[in-house]
Amino acid sequence: MKKYIDQGKKDTRSGFGAGLTELGQTNPEVVAMCADLTGSLKMDEFKKNHPERFFQIGIAEANMIGIAAGMTIGGKIPFTGTFANFSTGRVYDQIRQSVAYSDKNVKICASHAGITLGEDGATHQILEDIGLMKMLPGMTVINTCDYNQTKAATLAIAKHHGPVYLRFGRPKVANFTPENQNFEIGKAVHLLEGSDVTIVATGHLVWEAIQAAEALHEKGISTEVINIHTIKPLDKNAILDSVMKTGCVVTAEEHNYLGGLGESVARVLAEERPTPQEFIATQDTFGESGTPAQLMDKYGLNANSIVAACEKVIKRK
Repeated sequence: MKKYIDQGKKDTRSGFGAGLTELGQTNPEVVAMCADLTGSLKMDEFKKNHPERFFQIGIAEANMIGIAAGMTIGGKIPFTGTFANFSTGRVYDQIRQSVAYSDKNVKICASHAGITLGEDGATHQILEDIGLMKMLPGMTVINTCDYNQTKAATLAIAKHHGPVYLRFGRPKVANFTPENQNFEIGKAVHLLEGSDVTIVATGHLVWEAIQAAEALHEKGISTEVINIHTIKPLDKNAILDSVMKTGCVVTAEEHNYLGGLGESVARVLAEERPTPQEFIATQDTFGESGTPAQLMDKYGLNANSIVAACEKVIKRK
């Protein structure tokens, strides 16, 4: 049953850096700015190759968002970079007023999202950013699963007109999606076909969902796995078509179950096709210090938890 192979673990933030480097060569309107975290966001190559298009704003994230909004008026396509906590929670007012309300073509690129930020602890591990950003009218919200997909998404959002929140992470994770893939905003990716249960996953949980599906296959359970890289706009048809076959769904995300992917899926099902659903996510809590692997295990964001949730939801059909 094994269909997807880890091509070698890479961090998704490096996928962003690779995509930004390519954009520097191919799109002269792209400019980049960072809030004193150039190395962490892998923006060094863009800075080196295009110093006239790179702006080090310093630890002044609100100022960075305001500058980015202003640059769009002159036709530039600004990519801002800092940690997800500082990209959203610290500057929500500026994003709402200067970017979303004004429909500015700003790409808010956020690394170190979720609990896999690790040892830096709860103050830096934002678990509510997807909810914050998806509630803003006109904001596109993307959460990629591996290096290749993050690079492809970075290239794709430069062609999309309008505000975008691109979320990725710090640790090295499985890199299993195709190289040079075509990334279509708002279009889910069917990874595995199945008939007993649907797993809808995003970000780092996509690989865990694949591992869960393989374990369930050994138990005789046929599992459909869908990679939701775009949380807004959500591919409703992909979800509805799948649950029509399977009759139940598990959502999996590295985010609070309040406000994340799971809630978006639940709304679709409530409106269109009420279906039993289980949620793999953090349970209305802050994070803590620890290695990414330790934290994923403690908060139940892993393949074993997904397997248990699938077995539970199947019984509810």
